[in-house]
Amino acid sequence: MSNVLFEDGGKFHAGRIMSEAEASLQVELDSGKRQKIKAAQALVRFDKPAPAELMDWAQAQQEGIDLDLLWEFAPEDEFHFDQVAADYYGGTPGAGQRAAILLRLFGAPHYFQRRGRGGQFRKAPTQQVQAALAAIARKEEQLRQIDAFAAELAAGRCPQPIAEKLYQILFKPDKNSPEFKAVALAVKQTGHGALTLLRDAGAIASPWAFHMQRFLLERFPKGTAFPALPMPSFNEALPLAAAAAFSIDDSATTEIDDAFSLQWLDDGRVRLGIHIAAPALALTRDSDWEQFARNRLSTVYMPGDKFTMLPDALVQTFTLQAGCECPALSLYCTVGSDLQASEFETRVEQVRMASNLRHDQLDALVTEEALTADPATQSYPHAKELAWLWTFAQQLKRGREQVRGKPERAGGVDYTFRIDGLERGAEAATVRIEPRRRGAPLDTIVSELMILANATWGGWLAELGMPGIYRSQSGFGANLRTRMGLKPAPHQGLGVAQYAWCTSPLRRYVDLLNQGQLIACARFGKTALLQAPFKPRDPLLYAIVESFEDTYKAYATHQSALERYWTLRYLAQQGLDTFEASVLREGAVRVDGLPLVFTAVGAQDLPRNTRVQVQITGTDLITLDVFGRVLSQLDAPQLVAATDTEASAEVSEEDDEEGDEAVALAAPISVAVDTDEPDAESAAPAAQQAS
Repeated sequence: MSNVLFEDGGKFHAGRIMSEAEASLQVELDSGKRQKIKAAQALVRFDKPAPAELMDWAQAQQEGIDLDLLWEFAPEDEFHFDQVAADYYGGTPGAGQRAAILLRLFGAPHYFQRRGRGGQFRKAPTQQVQAALAAIARKEEQLRQIDAFAAELAAGRCPQPIAEKLYQILFKPDKNSPEFKAVALAVKQTGHGALTLLRDAGAIASPWAFHMQRFLLERFPKGTAFPALPMPSFNEALPLAAAAAFSIDDSATTEIDDAFSLQWLDDGRVRLGIHIAAPALALTRDSDWEQFARNRLSTVYMPGDKFTMLPDALVQTFTLQAGCECPALSLYCTVGSDLQASEFETRVEQVRMASNLRHDQLDALVTEEALTADPATQSYPHAKELAWLWTFAQQLKRGREQVRGKPERAGGVDYTFRIDGLERGAEAATVRIEPRRRGAPLDTIVSELMILANATWGGWLAELGMPGIYRSQSGFGANLRTRMGLKPAPHQGLGVAQYAWCTSPLRRYVDLLNQGQLIACARFGKTALLQAPFKPRDPLLYAIVESFEDTYKAYATHQSALERYWTLRYLAQQGLDTFEASVLREGAVRVDGLPLVFTAVGAQDLPRNTRVQVQITGTDLITLDVFGRVLSQLDAPQLVAATDTEASAEVSEEDDEEGDEAVALAAPISVAVDTDEPDAESAAPAAQQAS
């Protein structure tokens, strides 16, 4: 016999025998490759036909061999494939017939089990065969269903099973599910993105609901409701602060964390109090609500709605509500005529809340001109206190800018979204967008006093060796990094030696944790470390830092997505499509007077800060894409005098950072189905896949 069929690595080959020893053969394949095999691997020896012809004939022939018939008459004990070939074909089967039977037995492991490599088999038990056949039938049915679902999607109809699992398919898919495979197959067949395909098929009826549901699936898979836990009781008698306090917030704020008080001393100095709501007095470490806050980590903000970190009943126990005496962690300092602060002291106490001032009601009244005029001539409350705080805040800002080595960039704009009628459904709601220039006097007062408190308390924690969570910043340009960590480090952007979030404990878990540490410091002084909720090198601290950064970023991204959605709704409601804008980078432009950045055709070759007129030609409320073009160039970027080059570079660096962040937020939504996936299965190879 000059030819042989042999098995190697689970595959069958046929070739010409070049030489043969007692225990091995040298074989040449049709490709010209020569291979040494063991004699036991040689399963069929033959002279005719040629090796390639035998393999082709056997492959074609074995498809028609009835597996049920083979299984019925196969011996109960272990057998050689030649036995079955003789029974099936009768007489003495030829080499091709023997090869066909061998391939058929080998390719049906649900019917026949291999026993070694010498062509021995044993038929599978009846129960195993029945289970395998049932699995094959299910697989074939599933593949037919996948093809049918994909065809419906391509035709613009969404099958109910896909609609029910829409958000899972797009963002947290089981990639082995038939629904996911059907969408992936339809994406491949049509060439459309998954979001476009599903929107056109009617699966995404409400863009607003789509954005909400994808966020909830990712971050709140069990829902946003609060558990039915008893509210913590707090009945501790605390000393009452000497002076009444007032807060400054927006009218929509319900979690009032911070307030201020002033005492005018006889020697002309002023005793300033910064008062922070103190939920950490009741939310002790590992208590039920402390653990809940640790899991949620922050309040989630978005236009028209929010998911608070703590339930309203608990918030109302500690929020600094006007007319109440509220538990507070207070930072006091004495400020002289030179506006330098000294004699810092921290107390746990109750503070009498005189009033809650509101930005939206007072911004137009509390101007720089009003604050420098005689307070007695002003109609707004706490005019004397606000005038002094404005002067002190400016001094604090100048001190930070001196440490920074450059002034903070002025002139930015924040936007407040007012959503009317959301209770009737997002599609029926209307949106108002109210610009608010950064650096307004009330903003400056609040921000500077919060920076003072966070920097001072961060330094105090470090001084006493108490663990705390800090926020630091270092680097320049593209290498600028803001980090959360457990060690105090400078915050370059703020110009402070250390910075620990401590002033929003009703809204951020990091602040709540740091407040618990500070309360221990206030009560136990130098021995506070023995009483602290968190000790040095507590592994939970490291886990909290990592989890908080990820979660806080996800919450901010969701807020930005919803703000972009409502901005696009605003454009449609107002019928706006043409705007003036400034060029950022990579063809992106920032629209004047709106929180909107998008890529405009024609802007990609223009220098940064070029002023242009742009037209929006289309929007997509699901992908949040904006399509537009440059209509005309209004002017060239402003040129800077040589003597101002260094200062300009510093300001430009901050512009770049903010612009780059805006461009990143304008990036399209990424869904799991549009990633590079293996080709979706079709129904044809069902039996092979099942086996």
